[in-house]
Amino acid sequence: MKFSYFLEEKIVYLLANISLLFFLSIYLFFLEIPLLFLIVLIILYLGIMFSYLIVEFQITKKKYNEIVHLVDSLEEKYLITDVITKPNKISDRAYYYALKKACKEMNDKISNIEEKSREYQEYIESFAHEIKTPIASLALYSENKHDKQIKREIKRIDNLVEQVLYYARSETVEKDYFIKKLDLEELIHHLLMEYRQVLLENKIQLHVHDIKRSIYCDWKWLDFIIGQILQNSIKYRNTKISPNIIEIFTKENKYQVELIIWDNGIGISPSDLPRVLEKGFTGSNRKKEYATGMGLYLGKKLCDKLNLQLTITSEFRQYTEVKIIFPKGDLAKFKANRS
Repeated sequence: MKFSYFLEEKIVYLLANISLLFFLSIYLFFLEIPLLFLIVLIILYLGIMFSYLIVEFQITKKKYNEIVHLVDSLEEKYLITDVITKPNKISDRAYYYALKKACKEMNDKISNIEEKSREYQEYIESFAHEIKTPIASLALYSENKHDKQIKREIKRIDNLVEQVLYYARSETVEKDYFIKKLDLEELIHHLLMEYRQVLLENKIQLHVHDIKRSIYCDWKWLDFIIGQILQNSIKYRNTKISPNIIEIFTKENKYQVELIIWDNGIGISPSDLPRVLEKGFTGSNRKKEYATGMGLYLGKKLCDKLNLQLTITSEFRQYTEVKIIFPKGDLAKFKANRS
């Protein structure tokens, strides 16, 4: 808060006092009051007036800074009226009343939106769980009929249902995760077994090495994140070259473990690369008929929630490399112990 702003607010007070002093000085001058006495009186009057302004400015500034600090420290700003004290000045009480009414209406609307969001999430989760039963039945049917085309489409449907389910849960990850020490090699092998059929059908060579690492994470969420990356590697393979390769390996240093998933697929153009983690972005040169623009977005969002880093580097028509970075040390162990 600047002193100049405070003086602007006090302009009426200043003009009134200066006018009063001016007319008082003229009156005393005509009464033939000694000039020295008159000058001392003017200086004394101005001194008292400006001293009062400085003291009031300091008090006002302190209150101003307290409110600003209080607002900045609140995560939910609309609760400000619950923590600030009711002002004493009548002029400020009107603003306080308006703010309190506005915040109350905002709280009511937020509560209503949260309730609707919770109901919607519960419906989506229920739908995703219920639809898995007929999907499993269709998968069994296609297995008996040895129909690879139907089986492939059923797997795509199942993957999309998984995306819907995890998208619905992505806002409340902290309520549905269990951080513990995981064997990364076991998780990768479990995931590759799940995708073995589609990998074989597309004649993709797997190079898996250096994955005997221990990390701290939630199995279910990490399984989904890596699954989205694998789906992209398979989906955007380069059909004009042979062999198609997906390489999975890790690097480790004192502070972190990096899980790297590399493929020699069609890559990502330089113009698209900065946006591939955005919601719904499918790119300009990718197979849009198969793209939802949600896989990498969800992977990045869930990594952020789990305190992991996800980065992507790529060269168009050459390769794509996705890294998931797991922190090491006391922080990861502390989170695991808390869970």
